[in-house]
Amino acid sequence: MFIRKSAVLIYAVLILVPLLMVVLTSMKTLEQTFDNPLGIPVDGLIIDNFINIFQEQTMAGYFVNSSVVTLSSVSLTLFFAAMIAFGITRLNNWKGNVLFALFTVGMMVPPQVNMVPLYSLVLDLGLTNSLLGLILVNIASTLPVGVFILTGFMKTLPKELFEASTIDGAGNWRIFSKVVIPLSLPSLSATAIFLFVMHWNDLLFPLLFITDNAYKTLPLALLDFQGQYSTNYPMLFTGVLIASIPMVIMYIFLQRYFVAGMTSGTVKG
Repeated sequence: MFIRKSAVLIYAVLILVPLLMVVLTSMKTLEQTFDNPLGIPVDGLIIDNFINIFQEQTMAGYFVNSSVVTLSSVSLTLFFAAMIAFGITRLNNWKGNVLFALFTVGMMVPPQVNMVPLYSLVLDLGLTNSLLGLILVNIASTLPVGVFILTGFMKTLPKELFEASTIDGAGNWRIFSKVVIPLSLPSLSATAIFLFVMHWNDLLFPLLFITDNAYKTLPLALLDFQGQYSTNYPMLFTGVLIASIPMVIMYIFLQRYFVAGMTSGTVKG
């Protein structure tokens, strides 16, 4: 018991100390950061950096871009992944197993491997420097993850539910929308949190496809605070804190579904 508590305490310190440093640095000036990087702000806690980052750095526009890309990508990925998972579950034969295996293989290919052909494809479609291009690429890259998680859950649903619904005259779409989706809310919520974090923090695809400032997302915009010879750490950490707020809020509202959703497909019902 003592060892377990000690391990938890050490883990908490490793998480809280860097977080505290980020918060304190975001409330300092650049001079204060270099003069006393580990200390508290000399003039007390200030919020000038949070005001300046929106007034001088057009951070509001980057925030909107990230919100549009992330919410669209998560919503559409969940929709398509749920339908595919339902189809795999309904097939329940070798065809479903092959389809599931294809999506599982898709999880094994890292996005970095496909950067050159993916950029060529997006360029040929005329979707570079557009939020639509980012959304489509995000859906394609994370759809296998959504299918994998949701299929594991839907396979635990009793087959008697589908049979009873079919006897009552319900078609596949009605079974999907009225039976499967309500029962899958915990798994959908857990998947939504997982996808939200992936898309919101994504830097690779915006860095690859976006060069116009008007379409930058938050992670890409934060690179502006890093120069070749110096980095504006107070403004950078302020941006990091602002970028973290949506993830914290989403987890707070969906946390009761998270553990249940992530473990629901690990055992047979």
